Amino acid sequence: MGFEAYDYEDGKRDWGSFGLPREGTLAQTPSAAEVARRDVPTCTLGDDLGEVSERVRNAGWDTCFVVTDERVVLGRLGRRALAGNEDGTVESVMSEGPSTVRPSIGIDALIQRMDERHLTTFPVTTPDGKLFGLVIRTDAEKALASG
Repeated sequence: MGFEAYDYEDGKRDWGSFGLPREGTLAQTPSAAEVARRDVPTCTLGDDLGEVSERVRNAGWDTCFVVTDERVVLGRLGRRALAGNEDGTVESVMSEGPSTVRPSIGIDALIQRMDERHLTTFPVTTPDGKLFGLVIRTDAEKALASG
């Protein structure tokens, strides 16, 4: 017939890692993709820190992810960086390379990871490093209790 077939074993895993819809028995367990807040604020390296801080606070957030134009995560601005009155750019105060999880991680495993690290939020990225969203612990606990 003129074509070749390949056995790509990681297909399902890759699919879920990009936050795409799941089926089967694993779909019954809530994942980070289902509870991640997609409206988390973003900024870029050269953005003015004062302007970003004001925008983020006005939106009701206390964190902002530093991303490229393609939404690849470079760093994070936390409460301290956003509360400071420093002049300059986002790059001068960001925390580089935050730890992330994939959208396919189960909520139970994510909550356990949050416990181990004493965290209330955890960023979610795709395998190519693009920001998917932010899981807030209370949202994850609600999903686990109702799932």
